[in-house]
Amino acid sequence: MVCESWKTKLDTYIDGELPEQEMRTFDAHVRGCPSCSADALTRVQMKRAIQVAGKRYVPSTDFRRRIEQSITPKPKPSFHLGWMLASAAAVILVVGTLTSTYMGSWSGKNKDQASRDRVYSEIADLHVATLASSSPVDVISTDRHTVKPWFQGKIPFAFNLPELQNSEFSLLGGRMTYLDQTPGAHLIYDVRKHHISVFVFQERALSLSLKLPASWDGNSLSPKNLPFNIETWSQGGLRYFVIGDASAADIDSLAKLLKASS
Repeated sequence: MVCESWKTKLDTYIDGELPEQEMRTFDAHVRGCPSCSADALTRVQMKRAIQVAGKRYVPSTDFRRRIEQSITPKPKPSFHLGWMLASAAAVILVVGTLTSTYMGSWSGKNKDQASRDRVYSEIADLHVATLASSSPVDVISTDRHTVKPWFQGKIPFAFNLPELQNSEFSLLGGRMTYLDQTPGAHLIYDVRKHHISVFVFQERALSLSLKLPASWDGNSLSPKNLPFNIETWSQGGLRYFVIGDASAADIDSLAKLLKASS
């Protein structure tokens, strides 16, 4: 089979773990191979379904505490160890007082980064799934005055699209999308044979759903292993994501056009 050598690397490709040059070659192959694009779409959908299923059943705090208490061995300290335990407790109290502020700050930052990384990963999955789909857009048009009205009544907000005259970008169309059950708009642009996805969601709905940090704009916060360039910002109550394998300069240029139109 011609595609067998590609399909053996498909899972690594979906996880974004191939070298950058091989990732770009794979992107080009998936766009032109119906068999591999269908397999990629199926695996991305399965991956997202597993992620959703994994968050469906979470033990309550009370249940977790009772289980931990039932399996934790009961210590039986002797009288001779009493003074040692007292001394250790005093040391722990002092160290804990000195480090609690630092650890609390570090933990908060770590959680914020984990939230951002999770969203970036899911946005990348949506972008890859669209590239692998045989029908990447539901409304096909290069006219923003056709694409924008198509979303009316389908998503709970309105947004503007930029005028692309005198630019290198072209609009292919759009489709509805969901990020953690939050509805949004997915627009696809082309620049020099590179597909760029633009996602738009309500900032408030997305923050409530995913518990996002209060402020996280720019592209410098994206995971280092992400095989795409990405930029995100909040404007007018909406959260924008621009992602693709185009250059960082092209991603930035399209982001500026979107910001100006809003």
